[in-house]
This record gives sequence, structure tokens and C-alpha cells, in this order.
Amino acid sequence: MSNYFNQREKNANTMLKNVLIELPLFCFDYFTGIEQNTSILTRLNYAYDLRIFFEYMVNEIPEFQGMKVKYLTVSSLERITATDIERYLSYVSYYEHENKDLSNHERGKARKLASLRSFYKYFFNKGAIVANTAAKVYMPKIHEKEIVRLEVDEVVKILNEAENGANLQGRSKAFNKLTSKRDLAILTLFLGTGIRISELVGLNVKDIDFNVNGFTITRKGGNRVILYFSDEVAKTLAEYLIEREELANNPKKPIVDDSALFLSLQNRRISVRAVQNLVKKYSAIAAPLKKISPHKLRSTYGTNLYRETQDIYVVADVLGHKDVNTTKRHYAAISDDIRRNAATKVILRTETKEDKETE
Repeated sequence: MSNYFNQREKNANTMLKNVLIELPLFCFDYFTGIEQNTSILTRLNYAYDLRIFFEYMVNEIPEFQGMKVKYLTVSSLERITATDIERYLSYVSYYEHENKDLSNHERGKARKLASLRSFYKYFFNKGAIVANTAAKVYMPKIHEKEIVRLEVDEVVKILNEAENGANLQGRSKAFNKLTSKRDLAILTLFLGTGIRISELVGLNVKDIDFNVNGFTITRKGGNRVILYFSDEVAKTLAEYLIEREELANNPKKPIVDDSALFLSLQNRRISVRAVQNLVKKYSAIAAPLKKISPHKLRSTYGTNLYRETQDIYVVADVLGHKDVNTTKRHYAAISDDIRRNAATKVILRTETKEDKETE
């Protein structure tokens, strides 16, 4: 695992410990129990969700008002009703935490209920509580998101803009002169391999092998796999690496993380936020009516890959989806293409030899 992912895991562990200090003591058993089957980022998100739930308990449920979260016990869970949890989901629609106004819509509520279900299930299976109350609450209905992706001409535009910055203005144009090769390589990787943003940011120079046109990435859960790329992607990467080598040899501005593939203007490993911003900058010119993110570039790749291969399982494997249904949900265009293709397979009336002779 690269230094980037090691550091990310270390930071997440520290944050989890800090949140656990605020939770009831019995929560330690839960997080210890699920450690072998969950990632540190999943556990951290569970902890954040549980913190909000316990704050709701002591502030909104009369029976617990005035109590300290820290001193709640596992038996407190048995005094929570399904109605209390339903009201909690309504509560998190708009609430305040640490003087910040926060909100959740259907997906955020579904995640918070999923965290509670996991929590209750653990203690129910251990025999610590007699009822799994959270399982009695219906999941919020999730409406399908509009599928947004770049069309072929928009892909050309966004790559051209990163390469020459012709339509950029002011500081953006000045920055483009310094980062055009890097930005083009990043966009080409998204559109040519379907890499996730965390995987891209975590790439090291040594991960790339031009002999096989592939690079090693760290997937969700820590698995290391190889993604392969085309000659077009190889060309943009090679050109960027030449520039990066020049940066590495500049004694006046040493590279802070010499293993990192993509660098910021401060010669540090580029951040997730910086990548999001550069995608937003160039896509605003290439597709001004669309809200394009790195994930939308990944969706664009997935859709194009399916159209070339007509194989949903290949797309799922390359994108790192454990369940092909995830692929289907994310790529409506794939489902549309499947339906269009299916429409041509069933022939109702075939032309016979007699029909041809009659003509």
C-alpha cells in the first residue's frame, strides 16, 4: 500500500478514536466487533452517524433529556421505539451540529439508518438486546439520480481545453500554462481507465509500467489491482512524466513527496479537492450546462466501455464493482443500450422463399 493510503488510514484511525471518546462506552465493543469486516473509512462514517443519533436521543427524546451521551448504556437501545427512529430520520432532514446547519436528503437518511441497523444488529446477535428495533424501520425510498456524462464531442473539448487553455481567463489561463500536461494526463486517466479519484491521487510514479501499459492501484478495501491503458493514455502520461522529472531535478523547489505521481504547484502530492476543482474548471467550458465531477468522467468511461464491449461484466470488473447491479444502477445508458439491442433480436415475421418468389 502506498504512503498516501497508509497516511489516509492513519488519519482516519486517529479521527475514529477522537469520535469514540464522545460515544457511550459500550460502543467500543461494536467497533471492535466489526473491525475485521469493514474498512476504517466505513467505521469512521458509522461513528459520525452514531454520534448524531446519540445527540438526538439526549436532546429530543424526553426519556433521555438531560443525560450525558457518554453514560448511556446498551440497555438504553431497548427503550428506543421504531417511532423514535422514524422521528430521528425526520430530525436529520435539517439539524444543527457544532454551530453548523446540516441537512440530509434520502440518500443521507438511508446511510444513517443503515448505520443504526448495523449497530442494533450487532448487539441483537450478541444477545445484549432482545429486539432489533432499527430493522423495523423502512428504508427511505431512493430515487434514481439523473445520469450525467460527457458526449463524444464534449470529451474532445475538455481534453483540448486542458491542453491549450484557449478559453480560460485570467489566473486560470496563467495556471494552465504551468499545469497543462499534468491536467491533460489526469483527465485522460479518468476518461481512459475509469479510475476513482482516490485511486488517482494515491498513484505513485513506480506504479506505472509502460512495458505493459498498466498501473497498479489500491482499490476500496485495500486490494491492489492492475488497470491497463491505451497508447493514447500512455502518450499523455509519458509527456507529463518528462515534465515531472524536470521538477524533481530543480534544487530550488524540492518535491515534498517524491513518490507521488501527480503534484500540486507546491510540489506536494495533489489533493482530492484540487483534482475536483480542475475537473470543474475545464468541464465548465466543455459542457457548461452539465455539472461534471471526477465520478461523472468515470461514468463516461464506463458507458463508452460498455458500448465497445457490450459486456456488463467486463465493465463491472474494470470499474471495481463487486456487484454487477451496482454497474447497472450507475449507468442508465448501458440499460438503454441493452434494451435497444434486445429489440432487434426477436423477429416476428421472417421472409420465406415463397415470399421472395412472389415479389
